[in-house]
Amino acid sequence: MKYLVTGTEGVGFFSADEAIEILENVVLPAFDELEELEGDGAIVGGVPIGERSFVFIVEAESHDDVDRTVRSLPVWGAMEWEVTPLQDFDLRAAQEREILKDLKKKN
Repeated sequence: MKYLVTGTEGVGFFSADEAIEILENVVLPAFDELEELEGDGAIVGGVPIGERSFVFIVEAESHDDVDRTVRSLPVWGAMEWEVTPLQDFDLRAAQEREILKDLKKKN
């Protein structure tokens, strides 16, 4: 099953020292993890231009697997996360075909 994952409200900085700390220990390790996941083919995604957020699609066997993936990110506790299960195109098209068939019968 595919899931759309969006992490928003990324960490902001109040001073240069704080920026250095957060970039070194949270942000860049998160990018490293996301690059590794993408390199392994586990996710595909990117960063919306000019935003402190991440957006990616992950294919997983279960909700728990997605939860583990998101929680493994170094930036997990510093962002708001939204995970949306996605229905495959072919399954949705089959449902729509059935609906159309039923509508034609009733018409």
